Order: sequence, then structure tokens, then C-alpha cells
Amino acid sequence: MELRSAEALLLDVVDLHDYDRIVTFLTREWGKKRGVAKGARRKHSRFGGQLQPLGKARVEWMEKDNRDLVRISSVELQRSARHLQQDLEGLLLSAYLADHIQEFVQENEASDLFFRLLDSTVQALAGGVDRHLATRYFEAWVLRLAGIFPAPESCPQCGRVLEVSGVVLLASGESLVCRSCARTEARARNVSPQAVEFLRRIDGVKLVDLDHVRPTISTLDEVEQICTKVRRSFLQKELRSYQVIRETISGLPGNPAPPAEDY
Repeated sequence: MELRSAEALLLDVVDLHDYDRIVTFLTREWGKKRGVAKGARRKHSRFGGQLQPLGKARVEWMEKDNRDLVRISSVELQRSARHLQQDLEGLLLSAYLADHIQEFVQENEASDLFFRLLDSTVQALAGGVDRHLATRYFEAWVLRLAGIFPAPESCPQCGRVLEVSGVVLLASGESLVCRSCARTEARARNVSPQAVEFLRRIDGVKLVDLDHVRPTISTLDEVEQICTKVRRSFLQKELRSYQVIRETISGLPGNPAPPAEDY
């Protein structure tokens, strides 16, 4: 048995039995972890008020070999994410951000870059950065860090430099290529120069700085559709949280869901 302690971002909290909870959290050193917080549902639990999704905390746990779940001994909240829990949009967004990390980050593998991305995104949202912009920035970077969606600088098929006005998304959603390589693709879609520029501009630019020169809503919508198709192509499924978002939005009066399926 080994005692470990690390700064962590809390991803998910679900009830277990009558008094316990299972907590999924992200660390820099050991990636994604899942553990049991014994007695967390009791009225006077030491975990009371500490288990906030997307909260930043110091977590201490006991770990045994060949055990899927660790035993969490303490959680000390350092930064709350209550600003994202106060409305329906924020709750859906919280689940969507956490869902990406749970899907793309491996357990017991160092995940400093994913940790920094989620940490800075939550911090930027707390500072008032536009939610639509923050989400597009986050999902594009998750795909980039996962190694499946590099910046659109050169065509992955022929190696030529991609002209900003000549980028095409393959029908499969596998990658962005030049128009020459997409000629035989009947359902390939042209990508706007504005969307290409956004995907290039996020390199080396902090989210808070990007917010000062905010792209148009139509550009952000297009980036969402591109990332959705690339993500679905890689995972061969859709994130459950994204399905919930689309169903919820489409169910609101005057708010049809964006046509991500049609891109």
C-alpha cells in the first residue's frame, strides 16, 4: 500500500452505496485516477463541500497494486468552480469539459499538458472569458494534445503547405487536407479561412488573450462542427455529454441545435 498526494482537478463525483462516493480526478503526475471517498455522503463528513466537479484540490489517497479504485483519505479544496454550477449552460459545459479528459487521458500516465489545459480553461471561465470561445479552444487543444488533430499548416497526405483558402475536411472526419488531395472525396467539405486561422492562432496563445480578438459566432460554430467530426471519427462514438447538450439546446424554444451532424 502506498500513500500519495497531489494537486488535482475533480472531474466527476457519483454516489456509491448509502454513504460513499466515487471521485474521478486528474493529476499532473499520475494522470486520471478514480477513488472511493468513504462516508462522503454522511451529514458531517470530512469531505463535506470539498467534492465540487472541476474544483481544484489537494487530494491524498492510498493505492494498492492490482486495484482499480484507490481509497481517498482527504480532499482540500483550493479553488471552487461554483461559477460554472449556477446555471444550466454552466452545468452542461462542466460535464462536457470533464468528459473530454475522462475519454482522452489515460490512468497512471503523466498528464501535465492536459492538466494545464483544463486548469487554465476553468480559470479563464471564472475570469469572464466567453464560454463559446473557451469551449472551442479547449476541444481543439484536447484533440491536438491527443495527437489526432494537428494545426492545419501542411497537408498530411501530400506534405504541401496548406493555403488558408484551400483547406478541406475529409468526409470521414479523419483530417484536414488540401483541395488537390480531396478531389476524389465526394462528400469533403471546404473549411472557411476564418476557421483555419482560428485553428492556427491558438498555438502559443493563451485563452484570455484570444478573448481580446474574439472570432465571430459563425466561425466558432464551424470550429465546433469540425472538432465534433474529428473527435467522432477517432472515438467511433459521440461524447455522452455532447449528446445531452444538443438534446437540451434543441428542446429550448427558439434555440435549435447547431448542425454538427451535417458538416
